[in-house]
Amino acid sequence: MSAKDDILKKIQILITNHFRTPEEAFRFFDENGDGKLSKSEIKNLLKEAEISGFIRGMVSSKLIEGYDKDGDHSINWEEFKAAIDEISN
Repeated sequence: MSAKDDILKKIQILITNHFRTPEEAFRFFDENGDGKLSKSEIKNLLKEAEISGFIRGMVSSKLIEGYDKDGDHSINWEEFKAAIDEISN
């Protein structure tokens, strides 16, 4: 299993074990309630998923780079849902 697969698996485990739905997880990590996950909010999600602090910043940047379709440097609900759907498959 690659490092990317390991990270995605940890995120999936966090969401399925601690939240009833992906939307509940999204709302939990959207600390300021703006409907988007900022880089710092994604870092908090990664921390909860037990991703090493050393790589959290890099991983959060890569997640935004990979899933931010509208170019606003954050992850909105639709982008988050697409990421979760991809992780689940």
